[in-house]
Amino acid sequence: MRRFHFVGSRVAKTGVSIFLTAWICELLGWPPVFAVITAIVTIEPTVSDSIKKGIVRLPASAIGSAYAVLFIALFGNSPLTYTLAAVFTITTCFRLKLHAGLLVATLTAVAMVEVIHSNYFISFVIRLGTTTVGILVSTVVNMFVFPPDYTEDIMKNIRAMGKRTGKITGLVFRGILEDKQNVAEKDMVDQLEKKMMQTETLIRFQKEEAKYHPLVGSEKLQFDHAQNQMVQLRLIHYHIDNLINTPLTTNNWSKEEKSIILHAVTKLSKALEDESYYNPVKHQQELRQITEIFWEDNEEITRSSKQYPTNFPPELIILYELLSIYNLVTKFYRK
Repeated sequence: MRRFHFVGSRVAKTGVSIFLTAWICELLGWPPVFAVITAIVTIEPTVSDSIKKGIVRLPASAIGSAYAVLFIALFGNSPLTYTLAAVFTITTCFRLKLHAGLLVATLTAVAMVEVIHSNYFISFVIRLGTTTVGILVSTVVNMFVFPPDYTEDIMKNIRAMGKRTGKITGLVFRGILEDKQNVAEKDMVDQLEKKMMQTETLIRFQKEEAKYHPLVGSEKLQFDHAQNQMVQLRLIHYHIDNLINTPLTTNNWSKEEKSIILHAVTKLSKALEDESYYNPVKHQQELRQITEIFWEDNEEITRSSKQYPTNFPPELIILYELLSIYNLVTKFYRK
């Protein structure tokens, strides 16, 4: 439903931009086609992006218009004119690092070839004016019509990632404790990584949008909490990835210790999957139990003469990662 709303709002903003752009051009007696094309391709995810790219697109469009007029004057309406106008526009924009304006400038250059036959300077000014109208209108519409708001999408993604992280955590630790390997773990982690990158992009969009539409009150608190949760999920992902990519084939825990660890892992997994399972008091109790096993194992290793290639036996690596994730889950739910 949210996805439909997002797509629907963008379609609505594009429609409003087209109407206003065409209307303004009609009032000025300018052909609206170039302005409408510009308005369509300049609707951005955030107001900040619209402004930043609009500043780039204006000089880029001027370059495209200038080349179109120049080559029309030299070669008339011919295939060579289209080619040279496009190639020179692209090259110049690329050299001047006007990458955000390259598409609009090239479209302007090739579209002008068909319609300019005389009064080259006036045509240049009009085309530049129509492009400017398209950019300004699309920016203003983006700012005031359905202003971008990604908070709900961010929260939804974080809930989904928390649930998936819980499942992956349970699978990884159970596989280690039971000496089983699950080939699906790596695929699940890769999918989670893609979701994290997508959510981090939405967070960046929302931060930029806050410059023009600041979040206040509960909305700001919710967004700040979401940013904190994203940081903790990223760190949990790091520790899980460490376990998956570390060869851990055997462990020497007693049956009782394995039972305690497995119980802690189960509770941890459920807490990540669903906040209602998270109990701060019990979470700290389980954390203390795992910490005790960690230090007991550490003392035994210190007394033992047995050496490991990495100087860290499997038991300590597993417990360290588990303790790290436990502490991160505490921060994940901290408000």
